[in-house]
Amino acid sequence: MELLRVDTIEAAREKLVNAMQEKKPNIVRLDLLKSLGHILAQDVIAQEPVPSFRRSTVDGYAVVSGNTAGASESLPVLLEMVEEVSMGHPSCCPVKTGTCGYVPTGGMIPEGADAMVMEEYCEIFDENHLAVYCPVAHGKDVVSQGEDIREGELVIKKGTRIRPQEIGVMASLGIMDVMVYEPWTITIFSTGDELVHPSHQPAPGEIRDINSYALSAQAETYGLKIQEVMVCKDDQETLKGKVSQLMKISDLVIISGGSSKGKKDATSQIIDEVTDGHTLIHGLALKPGKPSIFGYDQSTATLVTGLPGHPVAAMLVFDLLIIWLYKYMTSQKEGHSLFARMTTNLAGSPGRTTCQLVRLIKKEQEYYAEPVHGKSGLITSLTRADGYLMIGQNQEGLNKDELVEVFYV
Repeated sequence: MELLRVDTIEAAREKLVNAMQEKKPNIVRLDLLKSLGHILAQDVIAQEPVPSFRRSTVDGYAVVSGNTAGASESLPVLLEMVEEVSMGHPSCCPVKTGTCGYVPTGGMIPEGADAMVMEEYCEIFDENHLAVYCPVAHGKDVVSQGEDIREGELVIKKGTRIRPQEIGVMASLGIMDVMVYEPWTITIFSTGDELVHPSHQPAPGEIRDINSYALSAQAETYGLKIQEVMVCKDDQETLKGKVSQLMKISDLVIISGGSSKGKKDATSQIIDEVTDGHTLIHGLALKPGKPSIFGYDQSTATLVTGLPGHPVAAMLVFDLLIIWLYKYMTSQKEGHSLFARMTTNLAGSPGRTTCQLVRLIKKEQEYYAEPVHGKSGLITSLTRADGYLMIGQNQEGLNKDELVEVFYV
C-alpha cells in the first residue's frame, strides 16, 4: 500500500472498533481492595440507604425544633432529659414536646426529634433538665436516612476507574467484591540502530531510548498491563520473530519507529506479514503522526501498531487511538477537557487534522491557550504543555481569541 492512502482520525477509530469487537476486555470478579485502579464493568446500584438511620453531625441534644423557639441566653428553654444515646446502639426513648436526648456525633437520633442543639449552646440545669440557650431550625445538624445514598440509586457508573473514593462508597454499601474489566496486555518495541539504553552515554550518532519508557508509562497510567518492553535494532527478521512470539501473549503490540518510508523502515511489511495481510490503517491524516500503521491478527486476536519514532508524535497517536480504543471498549468517559481562548492566530495543515500542543494560562476567570511550538522529535514540548487542541483538516486555522476545546495530556 502507499503511505499516501491515509485515514482520518474518525475513520481510523471506526476501523479499530470494528476489528476489535471480538477482543473486548474480559470481565472478572475482584476483591474490593484489589479492585483499586481497575475499570468498573457494571453499574453499582444501592441495595440499601446510606445512612440507614438518622444521624447527628454534632455532639449535642436531639430536640423538637419548635420547642427551642425564642430561646436566648437571658431566657433559656428548659427541656426534660429522657435518654443518653450510646454510639453503636439504637435510641430507645422517643423525644416528645418538652423533652430531649443526648446524642454524640454519628449517633442515632431518637424518634420524634427533628433537630440537634450543639452542646456549646446548652447547660445541664438539674439532674433531669437541660437549659437550651439557642433556637434551632427543623433539620439542623441532622443527616436523614438515605440522605447520602438512596436505596435503588445508581451510585457508580460502569466504566468508572476505581479510586479510593469509590472503594469507600462500595464499602458503605457492604459490597466486598467487584466486577471489573481485565486490562489488555501490551508489549512495546522501540526500534532503531541508533538507540541505546538511557543509562548509557551515547556515542556520536546514537541517542538514548525515550519511547519505550514514555509509552510504557503512558500505558500504565491508563490501566493497561505491561507484558514486555524491548529495544530492538533495525533487523527485519529478528524484529518480526520477536513480534510474532509476543503476539501470542499480548493483546496489543506496539512498534515505535520504522513506520515512515526510510530505507530501513520495515515496520509496514512486518505488520502486514504477522497479521496475514490484515493491515487496517496505513497512515493518518494527522500532524504529527502521519506515518502510523495498524494491523489486526485474527489468529492471536492481537492489534499490532507501528507508531512514529518521534516521541511527541508517538505519544499523541497512542493517546488519540490506542487509549481512546481502550476507553471505548471499557465504557470509560473520554478525556477531560476545557474551553480556552487562543492567545494568537494559528495556521492549520490543509488535508490533515493538526494536533497542537498548548499551555493554559488563566487570566481572571477565563483560560487562554498558548501554542507550544516544537518539532515532534523534541520531547520537552510535552513537558511544557498542559494539553492539546485539534484543528480540523478542512480548517485553515484558528484566530486569536477564538474559543477552542483543550484536551488534557
